[in-house]
Amino acid sequence: MRILLINQHFAVPRLATGTFPFVLASGLVRRGHQVTVLTTDQGAGRAGSYITNEEGIEVHWARIAYSNKMPYWRRIVAFFTFAAWCIRYIRRLPRFDLVYAASSPLTVALPGVYASRRWRCPMVFEVCDLWPEVPIALGALRSPLTIAAARWLERFAYRNAAFVIARSPMMADGVVATGYPRDRVRVVPNACDFKRFDVPAEWGRSLREENQWLADRPLVLYAGAFGLVNGCSYIVRLAAEVQKSLPEARFLLLGRGREESLIRELAEKLGVLNRTLSIHPPVPKDEVPRFFSAADMTMSTVIDVPALHKNCANKFFDSLAAGRPIAINHEGWLADLIREHNCGLVLPANDISKAAQLMVTALKDRSWLREAGRRAYQLGRKRFDAQKCVDEVEATLYAAIGDHELKHRKAAA
Repeated sequence: MRILLINQHFAVPRLATGTFPFVLASGLVRRGHQVTVLTTDQGAGRAGSYITNEEGIEVHWARIAYSNKMPYWRRIVAFFTFAAWCIRYIRRLPRFDLVYAASSPLTVALPGVYASRRWRCPMVFEVCDLWPEVPIALGALRSPLTIAAARWLERFAYRNAAFVIARSPMMADGVVATGYPRDRVRVVPNACDFKRFDVPAEWGRSLREENQWLADRPLVLYAGAFGLVNGCSYIVRLAAEVQKSLPEARFLLLGRGREESLIRELAEKLGVLNRTLSIHPPVPKDEVPRFFSAADMTMSTVIDVPALHKNCANKFFDSLAAGRPIAINHEGWLADLIREHNCGLVLPANDISKAAQLMVTALKDRSWLREAGRRAYQLGRKRFDAQKCVDEVEATLYAAIGDHELKHRKAAA
């Protein structure tokens, strides 16, 4: 089938961000489907667009700047700018069999529905974050008017979707709570990309040998954005507390974001910056597995806002694929998985002293680290293999097309 994928944050492996949409699109291409993507070159400094071919995926890039360092109002402008560009661009494209619109942001529903109606084909809508629940919880949307408009857009997206794909069970519950039929919701979490992260141990050893700061010391890795919701200051406070009883432990933050200067200031104030904690700029996704291979444990954190407990962080699934135990600082379905499979730590969000005790105990126990990593890998293979995720998405797309054709046959009868 011919699939148009609309995703403002689509990334390919040479970029330093999550690549689940790429894994999905490339998997569909390998199965004989034709996939065209509309997305943004977020680091662009000039207007316009261009086209690349990424392992058989035709990607149309709009030069629309975006960063989590931007204030919220500028991000909203970027969201609507992309939606408007897509609508104009769709007019010049040939007909597709299906439209796959992936949020966030919710504004991708606007070009998604436009294309669906223009070509009289079904739209499948993917929910990566529950909008507007999360922006409301964070205070990004405050006025009754903007909240009402966001709620309307949410209902508009779901109402026009043949199926909704949610990235976590808790997100699926949120979709159903709006009145959308549960039998039209499919849960397809982020995938474990074993092809990329299941690498030889030598990769990690070589990185350690090149870095005197690390050498053979225990390493806790955070690889991701330093945005407001990520709460990376928690890791800095944790590193300072761990330093008191396990000074040889090392914490590496690999990434960039709007909170970076605050994180550096806090790390310097607490006396851990460039001692037991290091901040490294982001690297292309192709290079990230080397850092995971060197790590004894990884981390994924969020600020203490219950709406964020529904998240489906790439970092979690990358850690499973790399066979590394993972520590998180929140409750929710990921915490349930960790406890059920004993493949990491669920640290208290508001008790750094207790969190440090749990971390120190884990880092000292080489046998537990090894076994927890093995269990993490097994969980990834059993539940979150990329090919299984592609299977589920492909089946949903076929179901959407089948229902669409049946509806039209009934209407014509």
